[in-house]
Amino acid sequence: ATVELIASAGLPWAPLGWLVAVVVEIVGGLLLVLGLQTRAIAAGLAVFVLATAVFFHREFTDQNQMIHFLKNLLIIGGLLQIVHFGAGTLSIDARRQRRANSDAQAQ
Repeated sequence: ATVELIASAGLPWAPLGWLVAVVVEIVGGLLLVLGLQTRAIAAGLAVFVLATAVFFHREFTDQNQMIHFLKNLLIIGGLLQIVHFGAGTLSIDARRQRRANSDAQAQ
């Protein structure tokens, strides 16, 4: 059903698009949870969600599509906060930064 939705939006190579979407969502989500390359991953996911909103939720006369479009904009806002503030203290990024700081102080 999702491949048919992608094809109905006029996008080429719908099966490949579906596969790319699955990989981006799963891998990107896992990397965000782990806190690895957090800012870059959040920025990439924000672009992905924007593309999803523009291609699949642009029928604003349909209230359901408008709700999904606005939901995507809110998700983008949350991802942009991650881009700005970075990962939390328990993330892999923070652990790497602490290790780099302690190595720099040791020299």
